[in-house]
Amino acid sequence: MRKIVALLFGISTLLINAQQKLNEALKKELDDIMKVDQGYRMLFDSEITQDKKKQILRDLNIDSDEFEKKRWELVAEHDTLNIKRIENIISQYGYPGKTLVGEPTNHAAWYVIQHSTKIAKYFPLIKEAGEKKEIPFTWVAMMEDRYLMNENKEQIYGTQGKGEMTKDTDGTPIFVNFVWPVKDLKNVNKRRKKAGFDTTFEENIKRMYGKDFKYEPYTLEKVLELRNKNK
Repeated sequence: MRKIVALLFGISTLLINAQQKLNEALKKELDDIMKVDQGYRMLFDSEITQDKKKQILRDLNIDSDEFEKKRWELVAEHDTLNIKRIENIISQYGYPGKTLVGEPTNHAAWYVIQHSTKIAKYFPLIKEAGEKKEIPFTWVAMMEDRYLMNENKEQIYGTQGKGEMTKDTDGTPIFVNFVWPVKDLKNVNKRRKKAGFDTTFEENIKRMYGKDFKYEPYTLEKVLELRNKNK
């Protein structure tokens, strides 16, 4: 009887291990997608060194002259290609979470969707992945904030910033960075803590814009005013 129990336990263990085995081919594909998505954006980091920039250009096989000519247009082209690849993956596997591809590869599809125009379509899938712990819930929160910002609604967790072209008092065109309006601002840190963030709203602002950034709580009306000034 003991031998039978041990045999059954061994078979169960093998089945569990087989189920938990990562899809290495899919993992590699997603790692490549994430490398492109993040690599292009690193090129616009104001603190990146020239040597690091040249290395990224080489790694991604980007012609430096073409990059300087197209810049964000080139990023947009690759974002379009990436979202098509991710949609094909999702149609076959659902959200490719940590059970399927491990960490941090489980962030790859999130990055591409976050940088696309299809957040509204895929946010329910992202939320489900967060509830199943296939991705951290903080990533669900960040995408929800991005979705609300895209819909011109107040964000919930204070994760999103924005830049708008507007005009100074004398009519001079200026670019203004600001934190997108936050719903129920006085309780934002309670919501952040519950969602799993390890930083406060104030700390996150410094991370986004630097320690010298002076936060001004914008309203949706204020944002609309900025846009109207630029017309």
